[in-house]
Amino acid sequence: MRPRGWAVTDVGRKREHNEDSFLCSDGLQLYAVADGMGGHLGGERASRMAAEILEREMSARLATSPRAATTGDDVAQALRESTAAASKAIFESAQAEPNFAGMGTTLTGLCFHAESVTLCHVGDSRAYLFRDGRARQLTEDHSWVQEQVRAGLVSADDVLVSRFRNIITRSVGFEPAVSPDILTMLVEAGDCFLLCSDGLCNYLSPDELGLVLSKHFYGESGSALVTMANERGGDDNITCVIVYVANMLGA
Repeated sequence: MRPRGWAVTDVGRKREHNEDSFLCSDGLQLYAVADGMGGHLGGERASRMAAEILEREMSARLATSPRAATTGDDVAQALRESTAAASKAIFESAQAEPNFAGMGTTLTGLCFHAESVTLCHVGDSRAYLFRDGRARQLTEDHSWVQEQVRAGLVSADDVLVSRFRNIITRSVGFEPAVSPDILTMLVEAGDCFLLCSDGLCNYLSPDELGLVLSKHFYGESGSALVTMANERGGDDNITCVIVYVANMLGA
């Protein structure tokens, strides 16, 4: 398998600064989206630090063995340690500089290895898998409203209009340590993965995401999705990373 990624980010229609960051490395087979919080200075810094530290730490941890021989447990541990390193660095930066107090970021990433992919997730950015003409969500939001849904106190439809939907319950850097959700799954040739900040997924359903991915070349789908989110309000920064998995024998 050989992944190929494309990334698009946009400030949206209501914000003056873009606090999202992304990582799109075909060489490392590593991809991520980070949505910062803590004001435009803190949010931008936190998301950028998360993406940069994830790339640096994963590169170092995976350099000792061939990727084809790397197991899901190896990658999962590397992602946990890399996320922990990012959270510690962001927290310490916020403690050292009052202007960055309270900053943190979501972080949702993918690392491909052999015939599999391992997903690492913190916050309310999302990962989707587009397979056989259908998109499905792989992550569960770490947010206050999602906790209410799990408890049966509100419906999934209520989430879309809740004024509390931007309150996240887990982030990278707000505290010195964080526990990411980890998922490893087999990959099929032709799979397409979508990572995005909530500036996109707040406006498009999985069915709509699948429709766009089915009608556009993957390299053009990100721009099409950003345009749709802006047309529907563009209240937040919008970032997406699209990763297509090709069969190397047919590539």
